[in-house]
Amino acid sequence: MEDIRWKQRFKNFKKAYQQFSDAVLVVDKLSVLEKEGMVQRFEYTFELAWKTLKDFLEAKNVDVKYPREVIKKAFEYEIIEDGETWLEMLEQRNLMAHTYSDEIFTKAVQMICGKYYQAIEQVYAFLLKE
Repeated sequence: MEDIRWKQRFKNFKKAYQQFSDAVLVVDKLSVLEKEGMVQRFEYTFELAWKTLKDFLEAKNVDVKYPREVIKKAFEYEIIEDGETWLEMLEQRNLMAHTYSDEIFTKAVQMICGKYYQAIEQVYAFLLKE
């Protein structure tokens, strides 16, 4: 049952990842409003990514509940290559939900495009092969 669950969740993650990727790849052409949409895409793609990892780990009989725990176990099992970036994304995702400063918003866009996208892409590629 759990094996099916992670695959079902992965379908949603795959769709979210593709929409997120579409925005990141043309970020220089996006308006501020569109960049805000890209940040939101990051938020829900990240959410689906860690939940997919949780279901995947549970299908392998690894008991995990919370995002930080999922990230640490996924790193331990070499599903995630850059555990520090994933923990950073977890922290930043919580901050981004309350971003009202242009400076913080600009930094968030840079981090998403420069670092976080690659981390999510790596996990996406791993799960695609499973």
